[in-house]
Formats: sequence, C-alpha cells, structure tokens
Amino acid sequence: MALTFDDLLRRARALPRDGRRAILGIAGSPGAGKSTLAERLVRELNGAGRQEWAAHVPMDGFHLADAELVRLGRRDRKGAPDTFDAAGYAALLGRLREQRDDETVYAPAFERVLEQPVAGALPVPPAARLVVTEGNYLLCGEGAWARVRPLLDEVWFCAPDEDERVRRLVARHVRFGKPYDEAVAWVRRSDERNAALVAATHPSADLVVPASALPEPPADG
Repeated sequence: MALTFDDLLRRARALPRDGRRAILGIAGSPGAGKSTLAERLVRELNGAGRQEWAAHVPMDGFHLADAELVRLGRRDRKGAPDTFDAAGYAALLGRLREQRDDETVYAPAFERVLEQPVAGALPVPPAARLVVTEGNYLLCGEGAWARVRPLLDEVWFCAPDEDERVRRLVARHVRFGKPYDEAVAWVRRSDERNAALVAATHPSADLVVPASALPEPPADG
C-alpha cells in the first residue's frame, strides 16, 4: 500500500515518547519539497488547539553570510556543504534537545528575498514536543555534519520526481530574482552538484518519502 501524507502525519505525531521532546529531520536534494513537507506537518500537528506542539527549524538559517563566503572564496558555490555553519547547526540541535522548561530557544531563519540568514527569527517554545528540522545535509557524515544525525530521532528523505524537482528549483530561483537563463545555469552548475552529494546519503534515512506522499507546494511557491 502506497505511503500517504496521513501516514507521515501519524508517524510524526508518535515520535515524542515518555514526555520527551523528539526532533524529526527531513532531508533531500535542493528543490525536493523539504520545506513544504515540514511546514505542512507542523501546521497539521498544531491544529485543534495545539498551537505550540510542533516547531519548524530549517537548516538554511545556518548559511554563511555572503560577505563571509566572498572572504572564503566560496560565493559561487553557495549551498555546498562548506558554505554553512554546520557546527553551529549541530549546537542548536543539541540545545533544542536539552531545552529547559523556562526558556525559549531562538533559531535563525533564511530570508530568500535577501538570500541571507536572519538571526533570532524563529522562536521554539519549551512546550514544543516535536521539532521538525529540514535541509540538504542532515545525513552527511563529513566534518561537523557528522554531529547532526545522532541528535535526530528520525530522518526522512524526500524523493520527488527528478524532472519536477529541477523545474521547481529553476522556478524558485527566477521567483527570487534570477533571470531564467542565469537560474538554469546556477542549477546545472551548483544545485545539481550538491544534489548528487545529497542523493548519495539517502541509504542512511529511516524513511524514504515518495512523490505520492509529498504535499503540493503553494501555487506561488
């Protein structure tokens, strides 16, 4: 029987046990639908008067700022594993796992219009029983990325139709300011190189989510 979004919802809801917070990771290549899935899960889990039961903390808030990428000579590879603060991301996950009952933890967000991280933009209340985090490199075993997987209760890997993934990725770059030809070139040169790295990590996932279970992105997204 084919996996459905409702199956994913039930599985996510069951992750916190014995009063302990759980952290669910959603991995996948650029444009795979990770954010759409995470946002839909959190929205559904927080329905029916449970507004703070789940929280969404994307990995993308740990992009290095463009000024630092220029200093490091990595600006033209933005999105590659070494263009993130992987150690900082792992440290935040550790803090979320040990969060005290009297504190709110603030996570950074990524502003796509500016293409820059924004510090302290995402509050995670102590009442949250499930934190859903998503990003490309949750299953990467190199360098500081290797600290991430042990902090996650489960990791799901999004596996959409590849042609559709690339189409949506190009459309997203265009929507946030790149001319079409430049968007296509960036996807071919950078995003698809990163996608190959990410795809190789999928055997380490607890669950591979097929296209049939992935929610449709918003009409404008």
